[in-house]
Amino acid sequence: MAEIDHFMSLLMQHEEEGLICPVMSHGSVHFMWIKHSNLYQNVSLVVFTEYFKELEEESIQDNFVVVYELLDELMDFGFPQTTDSKILQEYITQEGTKLEVAKSKVPTTVTNAVSWRSEGIKYKKNEVFIDVIESINVLVNANGSVMSSDIVGSIKLKTMLSGMPELRLGLNDRVLFALTGRDKGKTVMMEDVKFHQCVRLSRFDSDRTISFIPPDGESELMSYRINTHVKPLIWIESVIEKFSHSRVEIMVKAKGQFKKQSVANNVEVRVPVPSDADSPKFKTSTGHAKYVPEKNLVVWTIKSFPGGKEFLMRAHFGLPSVENDELEGKPPITVKFEIPYFTVSGIQVRYMKIIEKSGYQALPWVRYITQSGDYQLRTNV
Repeated sequence: MAEIDHFMSLLMQHEEEGLICPVMSHGSVHFMWIKHSNLYQNVSLVVFTEYFKELEEESIQDNFVVVYELLDELMDFGFPQTTDSKILQEYITQEGTKLEVAKSKVPTTVTNAVSWRSEGIKYKKNEVFIDVIESINVLVNANGSVMSSDIVGSIKLKTMLSGMPELRLGLNDRVLFALTGRDKGKTVMMEDVKFHQCVRLSRFDSDRTISFIPPDGESELMSYRINTHVKPLIWIESVIEKFSHSRVEIMVKAKGQFKKQSVANNVEVRVPVPSDADSPKFKTSTGHAKYVPEKNLVVWTIKSFPGGKEFLMRAHFGLPSVENDELEGKPPITVKFEIPYFTVSGIQVRYMKIIEKSGYQALPWVRYITQSGDYQLRTNV
Protein backbone atom coordinates (compact mmCIF):
# COMPACT_ATOMS: atom_id res chain seq x y z
CA MET A 1 0.00 0.00 0.00
CA ALA A 2 2.93 2.32 0.66
CA GLU A 3 4.42 1.90 -2.86
CA ILE A 4 2.43 4.85 -4.22
CA ASP A 5 4.37 7.14 -1.84
CA HIS A 6 7.45 6.64 -4.03
CA PHE A 7 5.72 7.91 -7.20
CA MET A 8 6.03 11.69 -6.73
CA SER A 9 9.66 11.54 -5.57
CA LEU A 10 10.52 9.40 -8.61
CA LEU A 11 8.69 11.79 -10.92
CA MET A 12 10.44 14.86 -9.48
CA GLN A 13 13.80 13.12 -9.79
CA HIS A 14 13.09 12.30 -13.46
CA GLU A 15 11.96 15.89 -14.14
CA GLU A 16 15.18 17.30 -12.64
CA GLU A 17 17.20 14.99 -14.90
CA GLY A 18 15.07 15.96 -17.92
CA LEU A 19 13.95 12.34 -18.43
CA ILE A 20 10.15 12.42 -18.45
CA CYS A 21 9.07 8.82 -19.08
CA PRO A 22 5.58 7.25 -18.90
CA VAL A 23 7.06 4.12 -17.25
CA MET A 24 9.05 4.37 -14.02
CA SER A 25 10.28 1.55 -11.79
CA HIS A 26 10.87 1.27 -8.06
CA GLY A 27 12.16 -2.15 -7.14
CA SER A 28 9.71 -4.71 -8.49
CA VAL A 29 6.91 -2.14 -8.90
CA HIS A 30 6.36 -0.36 -12.24
CA PHE A 31 4.42 2.90 -12.48
CA MET A 32 2.70 3.39 -15.87
CA TRP A 33 1.22 6.88 -15.74
CA ILE A 34 -0.25 9.77 -17.68
CA LYS A 35 -1.15 13.33 -16.69
CA HIS A 36 -4.75 14.32 -17.34
CA SER A 37 -5.77 17.90 -16.46
CA ASN A 38 -4.39 18.32 -12.92
CA LEU A 39 -4.23 14.59 -12.11
CA TYR A 40 -1.47 12.00 -12.35
CA GLN A 41 -3.08 8.63 -13.00
CA ASN A 42 -2.42 5.01 -13.86
CA VAL A 43 -2.72 4.52 -17.63
CA SER A 44 -5.42 1.86 -17.18
CA LEU A 45 -7.66 4.52 -15.64
CA VAL A 46 -8.25 6.30 -18.96
CA VAL A 47 -11.61 4.46 -18.83
CA PHE A 48 -12.64 7.05 -16.23
CA THR A 49 -13.01 9.60 -19.05
CA GLU A 50 -15.68 7.33 -20.59
CA TYR A 51 -17.70 7.57 -17.37
CA PHE A 52 -17.15 11.18 -16.28
CA LYS A 53 -17.35 14.02 -18.79
CA GLU A 54 -14.66 15.98 -16.94
CA LEU A 55 -12.04 13.97 -15.08
CA GLU A 56 -11.02 16.12 -12.11
CA GLU A 57 -10.45 15.58 -8.39
CA GLU A 58 -14.04 16.62 -7.77
CA SER A 59 -15.48 14.10 -10.25
CA ILE A 60 -13.53 11.28 -8.57
CA GLN A 61 -14.84 12.34 -5.15
CA ASP A 62 -18.43 12.62 -6.45
CA ASN A 63 -18.28 9.20 -8.12
CA PHE A 64 -16.35 7.29 -5.48
CA VAL A 65 -18.59 4.17 -5.69
CA VAL A 66 -18.17 3.88 -9.47
CA VAL A 67 -14.40 4.44 -9.15
CA TYR A 68 -14.19 1.68 -6.54
CA GLU A 69 -16.16 -0.74 -8.76
CA LEU A 70 -13.97 0.07 -11.77
CA LEU A 71 -10.74 -0.44 -9.83
CA ASP A 72 -12.06 -3.79 -8.64
CA GLU A 73 -12.64 -4.93 -12.25
CA LEU A 74 -9.61 -3.27 -13.89
CA MET A 75 -6.95 -4.75 -11.64
CA ASP A 76 -6.58 -8.06 -9.83
CA PHE A 77 -3.67 -8.17 -7.33
CA GLY A 78 -1.88 -5.53 -9.39
CA PHE A 79 -2.38 -7.30 -12.72
CA PRO A 80 -4.60 -5.81 -15.49
CA GLN A 81 -7.85 -7.75 -15.89
CA THR A 82 -10.78 -6.24 -17.84
CA THR A 83 -9.70 -2.90 -19.39
CA ASP A 84 -12.06 -2.56 -22.35
CA SER A 85 -14.39 0.36 -21.54
CA LYS A 86 -17.23 -1.01 -23.68
CA ILE A 87 -17.27 -4.28 -21.75
CA LEU A 88 -17.08 -2.47 -18.41
CA GLN A 89 -20.03 -0.28 -19.38
CA GLU A 90 -22.16 -3.38 -19.91
CA TYR A 91 -22.25 -4.15 -16.23
CA ILE A 92 -20.86 -1.14 -14.35
CA THR A 93 -23.13 1.88 -14.73
CA GLN A 94 -23.48 5.08 -12.78
CA GLU A 95 -26.87 4.11 -11.28
CA GLY A 96 -26.41 2.67 -7.79
CA THR A 97 -29.28 0.17 -8.21
CA LYS A 98 -27.61 -1.40 -11.24
CA LEU A 99 -24.33 -1.64 -9.37
CA GLU A 100 -26.00 -3.91 -6.82
CA VAL A 101 -27.41 -6.16 -9.56
CA ALA A 102 -24.05 -6.37 -11.31
CA LYS A 103 -22.41 -8.03 -8.32
CA SER A 104 -24.42 -11.20 -8.76
CA LYS A 105 -23.92 -11.47 -12.51
CA VAL A 106 -20.74 -12.12 -14.51
CA PRO A 107 -21.15 -10.69 -18.03
CA THR A 108 -20.78 -13.19 -20.86
CA THR A 109 -18.11 -11.04 -22.51
CA VAL A 110 -15.68 -11.77 -19.66
CA THR A 111 -16.03 -15.55 -20.04
CA ASN A 112 -16.28 -15.57 -23.86
CA ALA A 113 -13.33 -16.51 -26.06
CA VAL A 114 -14.20 -13.25 -27.85
CA SER A 115 -14.14 -10.99 -24.80
CA TRP A 116 -14.60 -7.74 -26.76
CA ARG A 117 -17.95 -8.71 -28.32
CA SER A 118 -21.26 -9.88 -26.83
CA GLU A 119 -23.28 -12.72 -28.31
CA GLY A 120 -26.77 -12.28 -29.74
CA ILE A 121 -26.23 -8.88 -31.39
CA LYS A 122 -28.89 -8.15 -34.03
CA TYR A 123 -29.34 -5.39 -36.60
CA LYS A 124 -32.08 -4.89 -39.17
CA LYS A 125 -29.54 -3.46 -41.62
CA ASN A 126 -25.99 -4.86 -41.52
CA GLU A 127 -23.31 -2.27 -42.31
CA VAL A 128 -19.65 -1.46 -41.64
CA PHE A 129 -18.29 2.09 -41.87
CA ILE A 130 -14.52 2.33 -42.39
CA ASP A 131 -12.68 5.61 -41.80
CA VAL A 132 -9.07 5.88 -42.98
CA ILE A 133 -7.68 8.95 -41.22
CA GLU A 134 -4.15 10.26 -41.84
CA SER A 135 -2.48 13.07 -39.91
CA ILE A 136 0.48 14.89 -41.45
CA ASN A 137 3.33 16.06 -39.24
CA VAL A 138 5.56 18.66 -40.93
CA LEU A 139 8.30 20.99 -39.72
CA VAL A 140 9.54 23.60 -42.21
CA ASN A 141 12.53 25.80 -41.34
CA ALA A 142 12.80 29.54 -41.95
CA ASN A 143 14.51 28.95 -45.32
CA GLY A 144 11.54 26.96 -46.63
CA SER A 145 13.17 23.52 -46.34
CA VAL A 146 11.23 20.59 -44.91
CA MET A 147 13.20 19.54 -41.81
CA SER A 148 11.02 16.58 -40.85
CA SER A 149 7.78 14.99 -42.02
CA ASP A 150 5.81 11.81 -41.55
CA ILE A 151 2.28 10.43 -41.73
CA VAL A 152 0.44 8.88 -38.79
CA GLY A 153 -2.62 6.91 -39.87
CA SER A 154 -5.47 5.02 -38.25
CA ILE A 155 -8.30 2.85 -39.52
CA LYS A 156 -11.47 3.26 -37.48
CA LEU A 157 -14.58 1.10 -37.69
CA LYS A 158 -18.22 1.61 -36.89
CA THR A 159 -19.58 -1.94 -36.97
CA MET A 160 -23.32 -2.59 -37.11
CA LEU A 161 -23.37 -6.33 -37.80
CA SER A 162 -25.48 -9.17 -36.40
CA GLY A 163 -24.06 -12.32 -34.84
CA MET A 164 -20.35 -13.16 -34.74
CA PRO A 165 -19.05 -12.08 -38.18
CA GLU A 166 -15.54 -12.80 -39.45
CA LEU A 167 -14.06 -9.82 -41.30
CA ARG A 168 -11.05 -9.63 -43.60
CA LEU A 169 -9.57 -6.31 -44.63
CA GLY A 170 -7.35 -5.91 -47.70
CA LEU A 171 -5.01 -2.92 -48.14
CA ASN A 172 -2.47 -1.99 -50.83
CA ASP A 173 0.27 -3.11 -48.44
CA ARG A 174 3.73 -3.23 -50.08
CA VAL A 175 4.85 -6.26 -48.06
CA LEU A 176 1.68 -8.19 -49.00
CA PHE A 177 2.11 -7.38 -52.70
CA ALA A 178 5.75 -8.53 -52.54
CA LEU A 179 4.70 -11.81 -50.85
CA THR A 180 2.09 -12.52 -53.52
CA GLY A 181 4.24 -11.44 -56.46
CA ARG A 182 2.03 -8.52 -57.42
CA ASP A 183 3.79 -5.30 -58.29
CA LYS A 184 1.07 -3.41 -60.13
CA GLY A 185 -0.38 -0.17 -58.80
CA LYS A 186 0.63 2.08 -55.93
CA THR A 187 1.55 0.44 -52.62
CA VAL A 188 2.40 1.83 -49.18
CA MET A 189 5.03 0.75 -46.67
CA MET A 190 3.50 0.83 -43.19
CA GLU A 191 5.70 0.96 -40.07
CA ASP A 192 4.93 0.79 -36.33
CA VAL A 193 1.68 -1.06 -37.08
CA LYS A 194 -0.50 -1.55 -33.99
CA PHE A 195 -3.74 -3.56 -33.94
CA HIS A 196 -6.84 -3.81 -31.78
CA GLN A 197 -6.81 -7.02 -29.72
CA CYS A 198 -9.43 -8.54 -32.05
CA VAL A 199 -6.94 -8.92 -34.95
CA ARG A 200 -5.32 -12.34 -35.32
CA LEU A 201 -1.66 -11.38 -35.10
CA SER A 202 -0.34 -14.83 -36.08
CA ARG A 203 -2.29 -14.63 -39.34
CA PHE A 204 -0.96 -11.14 -40.08
CA ASP A 205 2.63 -12.21 -39.31
CA SER A 206 2.40 -15.23 -41.63
CA ASP A 207 0.63 -13.78 -44.69
CA ARG A 208 -0.27 -10.12 -43.88
CA THR A 209 -4.00 -10.96 -43.74
CA ILE A 210 -5.95 -8.64 -41.42
CA SER A 211 -8.56 -11.07 -40.07
CA PHE A 212 -10.78 -10.37 -37.05
CA ILE A 213 -14.14 -10.59 -35.29
CA PRO A 214 -14.91 -6.90 -34.71
CA PRO A 215 -16.13 -5.18 -31.54
CA ASP A 216 -19.69 -3.87 -31.81
CA GLY A 217 -19.99 -0.14 -32.52
CA GLU A 218 -17.00 2.20 -32.79
CA SER A 219 -13.40 1.05 -32.43
CA GLU A 220 -9.90 1.72 -33.76
CA LEU A 221 -8.87 -1.35 -35.73
CA MET A 222 -5.25 -0.34 -36.35
CA SER A 223 -2.75 2.50 -36.46
CA TYR A 224 0.42 2.92 -38.50
CA ARG A 225 3.17 5.36 -39.43
CA ILE A 226 4.63 6.09 -42.85
CA ASN A 227 8.10 7.57 -42.72
CA THR A 228 8.23 9.49 -45.97
CA HIS A 229 9.05 12.94 -47.32
CA VAL A 230 5.75 14.84 -47.36
CA LYS A 231 5.23 17.90 -49.50
CA PRO A 232 3.39 20.44 -47.30
CA LEU A 233 -0.23 20.42 -48.49
CA ILE A 234 -0.79 24.04 -47.45
CA TRP A 235 2.26 26.23 -47.99
CA ILE A 236 2.65 29.45 -46.01
CA GLU A 237 4.80 32.47 -46.83
CA SER A 238 4.95 35.41 -44.45
CA VAL A 239 6.45 38.90 -44.36
CA ILE A 240 6.48 40.90 -41.14
CA GLU A 241 7.53 44.55 -41.20
CA LYS A 242 8.10 46.79 -38.20
CA PHE A 243 7.94 50.57 -38.56
CA SER A 244 9.82 52.74 -36.02
CA HIS A 245 8.79 50.33 -33.25
CA SER A 246 5.33 51.90 -33.32
CA ARG A 247 3.45 49.51 -35.60
CA VAL A 248 3.82 46.15 -37.31
CA GLU A 249 2.38 44.86 -40.58
CA ILE A 250 2.01 41.16 -41.31
CA MET A 251 1.37 39.69 -44.75
CA VAL A 252 0.63 35.96 -45.02
CA LYS A 253 0.12 34.03 -48.26
CA ALA A 254 -1.39 30.53 -48.16
CA LYS A 255 -1.26 28.18 -51.14
CA GLY A 256 -3.00 24.82 -51.53
CA GLN A 257 -0.38 22.35 -52.83
CA PHE A 258 -2.78 19.47 -53.37
CA LYS A 259 -4.85 18.37 -56.37
CA LYS A 260 -7.46 20.81 -57.68
CA GLN A 261 -10.33 18.32 -57.30
CA SER A 262 -9.84 18.29 -53.50
CA VAL A 263 -10.92 20.91 -50.95
CA ALA A 264 -9.45 21.55 -47.49
CA ASN A 265 -12.12 22.34 -44.90
CA ASN A 266 -11.97 24.51 -41.78
CA VAL A 267 -8.43 25.75 -42.41
CA GLU A 268 -6.86 27.74 -39.56
CA VAL A 269 -3.58 29.61 -40.03
CA ARG A 270 -2.23 30.71 -36.63
CA VAL A 271 0.29 33.56 -36.82
CA PRO A 272 2.18 34.69 -33.67
CA VAL A 273 2.24 38.44 -32.92
CA PRO A 274 4.05 40.51 -30.24
CA SER A 275 2.47 40.32 -26.79
CA ASP A 276 2.03 44.13 -26.60
CA ALA A 277 0.29 44.48 -30.00
CA ASP A 278 -3.00 46.40 -30.08
CA SER A 279 -5.45 48.11 -32.47
CA PRO A 280 -5.72 45.19 -34.93
CA LYS A 281 -6.88 45.77 -38.51
CA PHE A 282 -7.28 42.95 -41.05
CA LYS A 283 -7.78 42.53 -44.77
CA THR A 284 -8.29 39.07 -46.31
CA SER A 285 -8.88 37.83 -49.86
CA THR A 286 -11.06 35.08 -48.37
CA GLY A 287 -12.19 33.90 -44.95
CA HIS A 288 -11.84 36.06 -41.85
CA ALA A 289 -9.05 36.91 -39.39
CA LYS A 290 -9.31 37.64 -35.68
CA TYR A 291 -6.90 38.64 -32.95
CA VAL A 292 -6.64 36.29 -29.94
CA PRO A 293 -4.74 38.46 -27.41
CA GLU A 294 -4.61 35.84 -24.63
CA LYS A 295 -2.59 33.59 -26.96
CA ASN A 296 -0.71 36.36 -28.85
CA LEU A 297 -2.05 35.03 -32.15
CA VAL A 298 -3.85 36.06 -35.30
CA VAL A 299 -6.13 33.22 -36.38
CA TRP A 300 -7.05 33.30 -40.07
CA THR A 301 -9.95 30.95 -40.78
CA ILE A 302 -10.84 29.72 -44.28
CA LYS A 303 -13.89 27.48 -44.35
CA SER A 304 -13.25 26.05 -47.84
CA PHE A 305 -9.78 26.04 -49.47
CA PRO A 306 -9.64 24.43 -52.97
CA GLY A 307 -6.41 22.80 -54.17
CA GLY A 308 -4.13 25.02 -56.29
CA LYS A 309 -5.61 28.28 -54.93
CA GLU A 310 -3.70 31.13 -53.25
CA PHE A 311 -5.11 33.50 -50.64
CA LEU A 312 -3.73 36.56 -48.84
CA MET A 313 -4.18 38.01 -45.37
CA ARG A 314 -2.85 41.36 -44.19
CA ALA A 315 -2.81 42.42 -40.55
CA HIS A 316 -1.83 45.78 -39.01
CA PHE A 317 -1.06 46.29 -35.31
CA GLY A 318 0.10 49.16 -33.14
CA LEU A 319 3.10 48.54 -30.86
CA PRO A 320 2.85 50.77 -27.75
CA SER A 321 6.24 49.87 -26.27
CA VAL A 322 9.45 51.54 -27.41
CA GLU A 323 11.05 48.35 -28.70
CA ASN A 324 10.04 44.73 -28.83
CA ASP A 325 12.10 41.95 -30.36
CA GLU A 326 9.92 39.20 -28.98
CA LEU A 327 9.14 37.73 -32.40
CA GLU A 328 12.81 37.16 -33.21
CA GLY A 329 13.15 33.40 -33.66
CA LYS A 330 9.96 32.84 -31.70
CA PRO A 331 6.89 30.62 -32.22
CA PRO A 332 6.29 29.20 -35.70
CA ILE A 333 3.17 29.62 -37.80
CA THR A 334 0.92 26.57 -37.35
CA VAL A 335 -1.81 25.32 -39.67
CA LYS A 336 -4.89 23.17 -39.02
CA PHE A 337 -7.00 21.61 -41.81
CA GLU A 338 -8.96 18.59 -42.95
CA ILE A 339 -9.20 17.24 -46.50
CA PRO A 340 -11.96 14.64 -47.10
CA TYR A 341 -11.89 11.92 -49.79
CA PHE A 342 -8.08 12.00 -49.91
CA THR A 343 -5.03 10.33 -48.33
CA VAL A 344 -1.58 11.75 -48.89
CA SER A 345 0.07 8.30 -48.61
CA GLY A 346 -2.18 6.72 -51.25
CA ILE A 347 -3.34 3.94 -48.91
CA GLN A 348 -6.45 2.14 -50.19
CA VAL A 349 -8.99 -0.30 -48.81
CA ARG A 350 -8.99 -2.89 -51.60
CA TYR A 351 -11.72 -5.04 -50.08
CA MET A 352 -13.64 -5.87 -46.90
CA LYS A 353 -14.98 -9.44 -46.77
CA ILE A 354 -17.75 -10.14 -44.25
CA ILE A 355 -18.51 -13.78 -43.43
CA GLU A 356 -21.25 -14.80 -40.97
CA LYS A 357 -22.79 -18.26 -40.53
CA SER A 358 -26.34 -17.02 -41.20
CA GLY A 359 -25.13 -15.85 -44.63
CA TYR A 360 -26.52 -12.29 -44.59
CA GLN A 361 -25.29 -9.63 -47.01
CA ALA A 362 -23.61 -6.56 -45.53
CA LEU A 363 -22.42 -3.28 -46.99
CA PRO A 364 -18.96 -1.81 -46.22
CA TRP A 365 -18.65 2.00 -46.59
CA VAL A 366 -15.19 3.58 -46.86
CA ARG A 367 -14.24 7.19 -46.18
CA TYR A 368 -10.76 8.78 -46.47
CA ILE A 369 -9.67 11.87 -44.52
CA THR A 370 -6.33 13.71 -44.37
CA GLN A 371 -5.80 16.21 -41.57
CA SER A 372 -3.04 18.28 -40.03
CA GLY A 373 -1.07 16.86 -37.14
CA ASP A 374 1.93 18.78 -35.79
CA TYR A 375 2.17 21.20 -38.74
CA GLN A 376 4.68 24.03 -38.18
CA LEU A 377 6.36 26.56 -40.44
CA ARG A 378 9.14 28.66 -38.89
CA THR A 379 9.63 32.28 -39.96
CA ASN A 380 12.66 34.54 -40.35
CA VAL A 381 11.12 37.27 -38.27
